[in-house]
Amino acid sequence: MIRILSTTLLVLLALSTVAQQEPVYHVLIATNMGNVKVKLYNETPEHRDNFLKLIGEKHFDGTLFYRVVENFVIQGGSQDSRGAAPGKAIGYGDALNIDSEFNEACYHKRGALCAPRQPQDLNHFKMSDISQFYIVKGRVYSETELDNIEKATNNPIMIDLKKKFYVPRKAELDSLKDVNPKGFNNLLKEIKDDIQFHYNLSDKKEFTQAQRKTYTTVGGTPELDGEYTVFGEVVEGFEVVNKIANLETDKNQRPLTDVKMKLIVVNE
Repeated sequence: MIRILSTTLLVLLALSTVAQQEPVYHVLIATNMGNVKVKLYNETPEHRDNFLKLIGEKHFDGTLFYRVVENFVIQGGSQDSRGAAPGKAIGYGDALNIDSEFNEACYHKRGALCAPRQPQDLNHFKMSDISQFYIVKGRVYSETELDNIEKATNNPIMIDLKKKFYVPRKAELDSLKDVNPKGFNNLLKEIKDDIQFHYNLSDKKEFTQAQRKTYTTVGGTPELDGEYTVFGEVVEGFEVVNKIANLETDKNQRPLTDVKMKLIVVNE
């Protein structure tokens, strides 16, 4: 028994050592307005590896930060932004879709590096378009605002589940209420358990304490959590993000001043 436990412990220690030795990749986003350095998360390996592959193919070089939304995000990298004429609507370049990698430790805090995607009615599984990216500028939220964001997502889910599991059996419950209290309670518990089970499996939104602390102090875009994959974060040059975010834009949210980029993998 002692030998088995020792062997297991050695295996766990070896796996821990391998995880600690996994390299952390940093990318320099060089622009004509300054440089931004981002760290890629190892918690989202598919996004990390595909992003690095595209950088190696110079996929992003010469493309623009083509979309700026005040106190929200700056977005770029679309292939149709390269050499785009002033005023042209951008953001419809060839997509490279990969599976989402949601992780509660990787969320939309200020400076988060994220993958956009097509709307959910066209993209039921919320697959990411790694051929583009956005960086969160965001703002600071109050606890009440965070509560309201949760409710805006969760209340409709609960209403739909009650319609599905409670409403069809309401007449049966009513018939048991006075004549068979024990049967009424058992059936009601069964319905509640069904509702709770499916609610736990749903795409509900519940911010962790760590997320709440960040969103109420540092800021971000909490409404995007669970909707878009976060795969890195800014570690240097957030003042450049601010500069780009403050540019004047046209009706399509494209900056009137072109911000061209070149992406380079750099050693830490």
